[in-house]
Amino acid sequence: MFDAHLQKVSEREGRPFEPFEIDPDYYQYVDGKLRYDGVDSFLRSRGIVLEWGNPSDPPDRETVCGLGNRKNVMFNEVLKLRGVEVFGSSVALIRELRSRSRRVAVVTSSKNCDVVLEAAGIRDLFDARVDGNVAAEKKLAGKPAPETYEEAARMLGVPSERAVVIEDAISGVMAGWAGGFGLVIGVVRGDDPEVLRKSGADVVVRDLAELSLV
Repeated sequence: MFDAHLQKVSEREGRPFEPFEIDPDYYQYVDGKLRYDGVDSFLRSRGIVLEWGNPSDPPDRETVCGLGNRKNVMFNEVLKLRGVEVFGSSVALIRELRSRSRRVAVVTSSKNCDVVLEAAGIRDLFDARVDGNVAAEKKLAGKPAPETYEEAARMLGVPSERAVVIEDAISGVMAGWAGGFGLVIGVVRGDDPEVLRKSGADVVVRDLAELSLV
């Protein structure tokens, strides 16, 4: 989606075409953020400022919301074709926490949380969910602001300083740090582990299997 828009801008304005890259573009500007915030953040990093538009904008409209909606259409097409990748060690950790009567919430900027959890077969694993729909309904600022994590802690009945944040997005790690959570664990999926540490992670791992509960 981004490449198609960047190509269009390149041809229209005579700019050199530089494709969207997972590293660093996705990790720095899109990962973990609300849909439209991620679109706007990346485009601004390339000096492109679009009208925000309206969430009802069709996918072919050249606004932040229009491009975000186009991205969502593509995402759902990929989801239907390929399904989702399940990290077995992450599921195992959640099941172990629940067996110890620990409450667990899922916090995501995505408005597709339900369909992703359903596709992964793990919808029943969480006591609370704060996704992009909840954020919009309650007017919560997205990551790197801590408000979605703070809402999840409230729903679980746990003070932030007694809650643990586990995040693989730079923006999510920053949110955990900004909210003063008791522990912020960064999970390296592809970006530099040092970036997560500098963003506020107390512990950085490459897989949740590295963690041991006491």
